[in-house]
Amino acid sequence: MQTRKKYIFLTFLASWLLLFFFGGDQLRRFVFFSGRKAEARRNWPRWTDRTLLRSFADPEELQRDGDPALLSPRERRAAWLSAYRSSRCRMETCFDFSRCERHGFKVFTYPQERGQPVSETYGKILSSIERSRYHTPNPEEACLFVLGIDTLDRDHLSAQYVRDVDEKIRGFPLWNGGRNHLIFNLYSGTWPGYTGELGFDIGQAILAKASFDTQSFRPGFDVSIPLFSKDHPQRGGDRGWLYQDSVPPKKKYLLVFKGKRYLTGIGSGTRNALHHIHNGKDIISLTTCKHGKDWEKHKDTRCDKDNVDYERFDYQELLHNSTFCIVPRGRRLGSFRFLEALQAACIPVLLSDGWELPFSEAIDWGKAAVVGSERLLLQIPSAVRCIPPERVLAFQQHTQFLWDAYFSSVDKIVHTTLEIIKDRLSPHRSRSRLLWNALPGGLLVLPDFSTHLGDFPFYYLQHGYSPSEKFTALIRVVSQAGSLSQPILRLIQAVSGSQYCAQIVVLWSCEKPPPPSGKWPQSAVPLTIIQGRRKLSDRFFPFEAIQTDSVLSLDEDTSLSTSEVDFAFSVWRSFPERIVGFPTQSHFWDPEQGRWGYTSKWTNELSIVLTAAAFYHRYYHSLFTQYLPAGLRELVDGLAACEDILMNVLVAAVTKLPPIKVTQRKQHKEGVAQQVECGDGAAGTPPPGQRSPPAPHSAPAKAKGTAGSRRFSQRQDCLDRLADWFGYMPLVSSQLRLDPVLYKDQVSVLRKKYPSLEKP
Repeated sequence: MQTRKKYIFLTFLASWLLLFFFGGDQLRRFVFFSGRKAEARRNWPRWTDRTLLRSFADPEELQRDGDPALLSPRERRAAWLSAYRSSRCRMETCFDFSRCERHGFKVFTYPQERGQPVSETYGKILSSIERSRYHTPNPEEACLFVLGIDTLDRDHLSAQYVRDVDEKIRGFPLWNGGRNHLIFNLYSGTWPGYTGELGFDIGQAILAKASFDTQSFRPGFDVSIPLFSKDHPQRGGDRGWLYQDSVPPKKKYLLVFKGKRYLTGIGSGTRNALHHIHNGKDIISLTTCKHGKDWEKHKDTRCDKDNVDYERFDYQELLHNSTFCIVPRGRRLGSFRFLEALQAACIPVLLSDGWELPFSEAIDWGKAAVVGSERLLLQIPSAVRCIPPERVLAFQQHTQFLWDAYFSSVDKIVHTTLEIIKDRLSPHRSRSRLLWNALPGGLLVLPDFSTHLGDFPFYYLQHGYSPSEKFTALIRVVSQAGSLSQPILRLIQAVSGSQYCAQIVVLWSCEKPPPPSGKWPQSAVPLTIIQGRRKLSDRFFPFEAIQTDSVLSLDEDTSLSTSEVDFAFSVWRSFPERIVGFPTQSHFWDPEQGRWGYTSKWTNELSIVLTAAAFYHRYYHSLFTQYLPAGLRELVDGLAACEDILMNVLVAAVTKLPPIKVTQRKQHKEGVAQQVECGDGAAGTPPPGQRSPPAPHSAPAKAKGTAGSRRFSQRQDCLDRLADWFGYMPLVSSQLRLDPVLYKDQVSVLRKKYPSLEKP
């Protein structure tokens, strides 16, 4: 028994000795390291302990990796919070909704400070607001305020950096701690950290900012906007490179990138690694170190070869010939190439972790871009190869839709920002994500009109809706109705005889009161008289009396038969988003005068269907009155026969489609009726003997006399000024005319549905 105890004691003692000699050193080092760790907070990320990282890397190299001055995420967040003290702002807590209740969503822009010029880009932003329907010159009516101080570039090393902004805005009586203010910013922070700091306290203001970090973005309050260059067009903008509903050819390259490579500092990690995916065949990744003043001082062994390869390829050619385009972060999260890829129908592959994508509150970027991870760069080629061709085509077509709807001009970027904010004011009447992400886009779908898809002319085919089976005839009258022989009375009889007519609305644009009800002809449908304001734009006002989807716009001296009305309406129900009608005209570019021309000659080309006799959807009345700014409607009221051109331009801008001409009895010709004008006429009202616009069965419109020449000249001027306002010419030409089946065929009349169309 004693011998056994002795052996146990010796074994226990030997184990302690072995542990002391072979494990004590590691034990002491662990205790010492733990004590050091508890003594002081270590800077992030400097894991340079030689004993723990032995033989893996040179500690000095690790210390240099990512600049010593680079801030940790926690430090970056703290720097942002110091600039934006109201970091928890929401619309419910930092926005005064009561300012928007009386006058609606109106925006006031501060006057620019004397001696403080703004940049060209900020001038475009202010101009976009001031020429829009949102703008008000009266701050008492304003719901939202925009500073006149240029806040786009807040890099204090920039020549456009405005100093002492804090002091200036605190002196504004309307500032109110930033409440109900909107601040635009494209560049924030400076070398080397490029934090989100703006250099002044924005208070409770909404921030519309490019390169927004998801950590600093306040959802439902701020707005992320794209980074765009100073050359970005004010309005209009270049169209996308892929035609609507077209199938692009197979591209030469699968995946491309061409851009700067940063050797040090923030953003260098991702761009330095891009060369790993380059194969020289279908994946092209080109970088250059040759930028900045002292690039040669920092260049590495790859720089010379990279610079040579970089010059071998043209950037625009790569965009045109690639299916996917890599969009990595630069010094900031966003870059210009994001919009360049969208326009080129080159599907963006985003490598910018933590970037709040532009207008992400409204836009579903999963339909137009591939969002990758900077840490998984090497998996990008295999990931994009797995996307099926039909999905690639859907991506490409959606890039074109987004480019045209929201990004092709400064106007669209600014207006999208404002509409997103406006939707927050009335969530129950806001646009759904479906409306934002389907043609024609959220800017052209007014929630004040409706939020139901079936009430708009754009969604019938996609969602199985159909327009109503009746129409409302809207007749504009500018002369006194008298005997039953007058054209207006014959027109009422013909239109009311249509099986599809629900009602007739007469817009009385005369100073004298309309005739008593006993002098109007009896009809099978209700007849409503509306007193107009004697303005040409009145005919496109959204009158509550119009309840049907379809509107038949007519002039009082138009001559139509019931068969023509029935056939035109049946055509319109197949194309409810377009203007369908009878009298047509066309536009052309005059290279000698360098302006758009207008012609009413009988040709096979047409781009305008005059609203003297035309069907269209009633939603276009709301767009005409509520979407277009007051300045355009004033232009219409000041020029004779300009309102129908503006309506055609508006519909073409929305649909990107031409109007449709239908059959008319060409043999029937009607001279210019001599009309007795009511009163002295209003501004823009045609003079005696002139109609606005010409009747569908009249002879081709020709300038007759001084009045005719002036009227034709006004139409020319109207077309040119509308093209200037839109920034491009929206009208689309066509050579299509739709006739009934068997029209003019040598068959029995009994087999034809509309035989009267062939009678003189």
